[in-house]
Amino acid sequence: MVSAALQATPAPAGVDIAIEDVSHRFDLEGAPLPVLDHVSLTAGRGEFVALLGPSGCGKSTLLRLVAGLEPPSDGEVLADGRRITGPDPSRVVVFQDPTLFPWRNVRDNVALGPEAQGLLKTRGARIDETLRLVGLDGFAKAFPHQLSGGMAQRVALARALVNEPDLLILDEPLGKLDSLTRLSMQGEIVNLWRRAGFTVLLVTHDVEEALLMATRVIVFSPRPASIKADIAIDKPYPRHRDDPDLVARRREILTLLGLDASW
Repeated sequence: MVSAALQATPAPAGVDIAIEDVSHRFDLEGAPLPVLDHVSLTAGRGEFVALLGPSGCGKSTLLRLVAGLEPPSDGEVLADGRRITGPDPSRVVVFQDPTLFPWRNVRDNVALGPEAQGLLKTRGARIDETLRLVGLDGFAKAFPHQLSGGMAQRVALARALVNEPDLLILDEPLGKLDSLTRLSMQGEIVNLWRRAGFTVLLVTHDVEEALLMATRVIVFSPRPASIKADIAIDKPYPRHRDDPDLVARRREILTLLGLDASW
């Protein structure tokens, strides 16, 4: 578990992200498949923004555009006013699958970023500090096959955080965890964000997860995705599922998603 000492909220750090009138489409057997439809939104410096919407509506595609993994078909994505034209170590993605290298131990997996940048010799202390932050300092020499799902996802998170990112991009990082581990990891990610102050973009299908973690929740329509609502969640941490305000917000979001009848 992440130490309670991480609870203090620093001055906002991170990066300002601006998504300006972005549309995107894929070429599917010679025919265009629209995925995003004139999406405009911002994520301010140090904000935690969750993206919710139907499966396949284009949320993960939007994260790929922000990460610089591909350019938008139309519009532009900016980081601190500069157009994003490709990947950058300041913008780090954590996916649903940890994708750890099985032949490398925990510490060596976390060290991949510094190693790729030629900084391994000077970043050793940072690697060890990051392992402590995610509660894995006692597992530095363990291999991926010796870890639980939650521990493997902590390694993936440490591998991202060791680079001291300005933007942490989370693409359903807790989707395959059991419910108890998922609850624990939600709190750990929030605590790490509050300590470091980076900007966060989170894609999730879990309405409660978005409400418990984010400062804003963006609700998307079915594909091609457009924004249906931008909802501020002005509640202190830690948050609780039975908070009447969060319960009301949950109903509001489920209604927007057309799922209020099943609530």
